[in-house]
Order: sequence, then C-alpha cells, then structure tokens
Amino acid sequence: MTTQYGFYIDSSRCTGCKTCELACKDYKDLTPDVSFRRIYEYAGGEWMKDGDAWQQNVFAYYLSIACNHCDDPACVKVCPSGAMHKREDGFVLVNEEVCIGCRYCHMACPYGAPQYNAAKGHMTKCDGCHERVLIEGKKPICVESCPLRALDFGPIEELRAKHGTLAEVAPLPAAKYTRPNIVLKPNACSRPVGDTTGHLSNPKEV
Repeated sequence: MTTQYGFYIDSSRCTGCKTCELACKDYKDLTPDVSFRRIYEYAGGEWMKDGDAWQQNVFAYYLSIACNHCDDPACVKVCPSGAMHKREDGFVLVNEEVCIGCRYCHMACPYGAPQYNAAKGHMTKCDGCHERVLIEGKKPICVESCPLRALDFGPIEELRAKHGTLAEVAPLPAAKYTRPNIVLKPNACSRPVGDTTGHLSNPKEV
C-alpha cells in the first residue's frame, strides 16, 4: 500500500458550527438526506440543589466525523457486490456502478459513513476528496472550510507523530474494531469510550 491518509480532528476547537458538513454537501452536491460528514454532540451532567445554591457538572463537546478510511473497514467485509473497496492508496471508496444498494455497509460501519442516496438508488460515501488530494495537492473541502481550523488531513503517520495516536472518545466506538485512520485532540470535557454519563444529543442528525 502507498501512503495511508487520515483526518485530524481537534475537538477542543470545534464549536459544532457544521460549516464542514455544509461545505461537503455543497461540493459533492448531496441531497438533504445525505451527509458524508456529520457533527456529533455529546453532552451530559446535571444541576443539583446544594442548600440555597446550585452545583452543576454539565458538559458538552463536538466531534466532526466522516469516513475514517479504516485499516480494517467493516463496510468492505460485508459488501456482497465488491462495490465497497479499499484502494492501494488507503482510500475506502464505493463503486457506484456496481453497488446494489443493499445497505449492509451502512449497517456494519460503526461510524455510519456509507449513506444511502435515494435519488441514485445506491450507497454513497465520503471519498476523502481523493482527487483534490492526489491530483490537485489540496486538502479535502471539509478541512479547508473549517473556520476554526479544527480539521486537518494528511499522511496518517505524520499526523500521529505530530498530534498523538488517540482515535476514540465517547460516543465513538473503540478503535480496535476497524482501526480508523483518525487522530483526535480531545476536548477538555471529553469522556472515554463506553462512557455512560452522557448521551448523543443530536441522534437524528448523525
């Protein structure tokens, strides 16, 4: 395999503005029901009466998540037609001419990356803007659109050397399942994988 690319996600900077999501939808001309990049909002805690005062342990943070172009992609394993595949350059893509729209990939992916496009009648997904990256030498459109510079993209080993190897926080699944090519900078409020003190507060959006 040639260089494996991946995303860097700085949750400490992300404000949940969804500019990355909207830029992707515009660039890829996606229908309203399809979002390749989605913003997870994880929140929890409560206000507690303490005598005449109130105490609180409320927290919330955002994660901007798309396809993680995993080393062991679950979507590829379950695809019966071979449409979902991992290329030699590490990008996980769907051959839309071969896809039969069975949605097994969507059910298997713990990140919900493959998205069924009803207008097309088959699955679609984030392709890492691989043509922009490999041919034009640019970053994916989501990265370039982020006003807080909370996203980056590049060879995953370079990102890990610069930012560390963290690839899992709540509400994401454990990284061991698909070995995602992402590096996370946690928010100060971040909770570990498997946390039960919070909840996904925008489930219909993701």
